[in-house]
Amino acid sequence: MTQSEATQPGREQTAGKNAIRPFRVSVVPEAELTELRKRINATKWPERETVTDATQGVQLATMQKLASYWATDYDWRKCEAKLSALPQFITEIDRLDIHFIHVRSKHENALPLIVTHGWPGSIVEQMKIIDPLTNPTAHGGNASDAFHLVIPSLPGYGYSGKPTTTGWDCPTSRVPGSC
Repeated sequence: MTQSEATQPGREQTAGKNAIRPFRVSVVPEAELTELRKRINATKWPERETVTDATQGVQLATMQKLASYWATDYDWRKCEAKLSALPQFITEIDRLDIHFIHVRSKHENALPLIVTHGWPGSIVEQMKIIDPLTNPTAHGGNASDAFHLVIPSLPGYGYSGKPTTTGWDCPTSRVPGSC
């Protein structure tokens, strides 16, 4: 199932509109990865910032180092394989398909826990905590420390659908900075 297949609005579902349906990461064609690397390497860089610290934003050298990593060293296939090894699903919430990883602990009394990524992150950031939280005994912890994890891709990120209307941000009635 491709991202576009998984996030089409109005897609007929056999078990009801809000059914939880299995999701598999589609292999990204090599041509797309090659094109991405080509575009990264073709970046026209601005002049260096006028200060020696980050007060004017992310420094040019940092951005160039990151771009170089993505263009030459980042292994998408390795990430793709790690994602594909995890149980993933899609469900519709407020007329938008939401993708999530759901890993159950082998420990009977594990507590359910939702782990979300921040902006501008992704579920990839959470992959390193899955085993320690679902299988704490393998990491020196106790079975009572175990969790069943649900790790959603926030709307507009990863394999979740992209909102087409406003209202998917934090409510303004909350305390500033507490979203």
